Amino acid sequence: MDSRNTSSRHQRGRNFPQSLVSAIAASLALSALALSGCASRTTAPDNRTFFRDEQGLETHGRKTWFDHLVELDPGGLKTHLAADYDQAAPEKIAVLPFNDCGSAQYVVDKIALTHRTDGEQADWAWTDANRMRRAVNGYLASREFVEANIIQVDEILKDHGINTEQKLEGVPPQVLGKWLGVDAVVYGNIRHYDAYYALLLSSWQVGADVRMVSTHDGEELFSAEGSRYSVNFMPAFDPLDIAINSGLSLLELRDVTLARAEEEDAREMVLRIPRSEKLKSELIEAARRHDELDAENTSYVKPVVKNDAGEISLK
Repeated sequence: MDSRNTSSRHQRGRNFPQSLVSAIAASLALSALALSGCASRTTAPDNRTFFRDEQGLETHGRKTWFDHLVELDPGGLKTHLAADYDQAAPEKIAVLPFNDCGSAQYVVDKIALTHRTDGEQADWAWTDANRMRRAVNGYLASREFVEANIIQVDEILKDHGINTEQKLEGVPPQVLGKWLGVDAVVYGNIRHYDAYYALLLSSWQVGADVRMVSTHDGEELFSAEGSRYSVNFMPAFDPLDIAINSGLSLLELRDVTLARAEEEDAREMVLRIPRSEKLKSELIEAARRHDELDAENTSYVKPVVKNDAGEISLK
């Protein structure tokens, strides 16, 4: 009796793994069939159409509270939007030269590590400010605005003798609008451009403020001010690990990390400007008018004639 029971238990023990393997194999087969059915219904990449609804236009690249927590970024932005922005949204804009309010020295932990001369400080102030300006200009260019080229903007301002912040602020927006042929101008200032280092922690802080002003009535349409931190934190407890991580943390104070902080600050500022369906419609209509006009101009082909000398000319 005992031997039969033992044999029966061994038989069940051998059957159980086999039944489990069979069940897994059946599940995999069914999954493969289901996936193949889904794949057959999926549009082939070369057959997918353009001009679909783009997802995350207002949120992609904008930090959430969780991102601030994970990246140890205490920075934030404060914005103001005109109540009539939707109707007053400018079609043509120009990003004016930004001003650097800092010392134009290389600063770590609020200590200047460089001793630049007045000329060098002026060069670096222009460099730092223009980096942020180009970042803002780039993100605005991907929106529904028509932007004046910053090279042309600078030349027009130089031609009128506007080469300092004081002189620029002294020119009314309405006059700037006539000079540049735009509906609004964008002013900007660099408030923070600092590096921080504390062995296991290092960071860049880039802070700026921008404001968009109408050149028709001088109304401030949009403004934003704040900063972003690009933080690197490498915790360690062993003395050797602390020494290694401190060196690695110092390597984060590179120019490319600073550029990322600039881009992030500019991107989040521009993301807070609402998208104008009115401007979008106007751009579409302008493109269609241009296309129709071009079609009319190219539909008529002038006849080709020859003169007595055999020369070919258009009649």
